[in-house]
Amino acid sequence: MGAVAPAPEALMRSRYSAYVLGYWDYLRESWHPDTRPSRVSPTATEWLGLTIVKSTADTVEFIAGFRENSKIMQLHETSHFKQVDTHWRYLNGNCDVSEAGRNSPCPCGSGLKTKRCCGKS
Repeated sequence: MGAVAPAPEALMRSRYSAYVLGYWDYLRESWHPDTRPSRVSPTATEWLGLTIVKSTADTVEFIAGFRENSKIMQLHETSHFKQVDTHWRYLNGNCDVSEAGRNSPCPCGSGLKTKRCCGKS
């Protein structure tokens, strides 16, 4: 996460890794100055996987699976990025969060149904 991201998709992937590993300072610094929060706080979220749906010149659509309060959830977001002094920064995103269906593909990306993978009791 020390290298400069050459494109929005690379920045999106590094930001996902930062959420998984708890690199809160990196997340804050990779935010665009116009929308950057004053602080990025730790959460109890367990991230399960990232699937890139579509990537364009300045947007990345993705689905990220996570476990929170014993529920398997998925975040479907289209993130917008903008360059600041030749560095890509996360600007904002349009997202939808929903619970993963037991018979739906697991949001971790394994290809198994949720009930046979991360949703297994």
